[in-house]
Amino acid sequence: MACEIPVVASAVGGIPEVVVDGETGLLVPYDPGKAGHASYIKAFESDFADKLNQITRDPARAREMGLAGRQRCIDEFSWEKIAQETVEVYKAAIAHHQAKKG
Repeated sequence: MACEIPVVASAVGGIPEVVVDGETGLLVPYDPGKAGHASYIKAFESDFADKLNQITRDPARAREMGLAGRQRCIDEFSWEKIAQETVEVYKAAIAHHQAKKG
């Protein structure tokens, strides 16, 4: 995303927190509980390929998603943003501790 490339990824773990489906990339639903079923994996692979094809068939949309992804990285995941959020966590922890002592 930081390189202005739209992401195509499975919607597992923390990925949906980073990639906004339809805005910064495309997510493919995935159910790890069905990973042992060949028919499910085949369908997942087909869905993933469809999403990749969507991106490659529409360069203008891919460019928009890439730009949006870059902006999301700057807004949400820059070192400055992470530092600000860390400071806020510490402030909240200190305030909570002081209130308990109070």
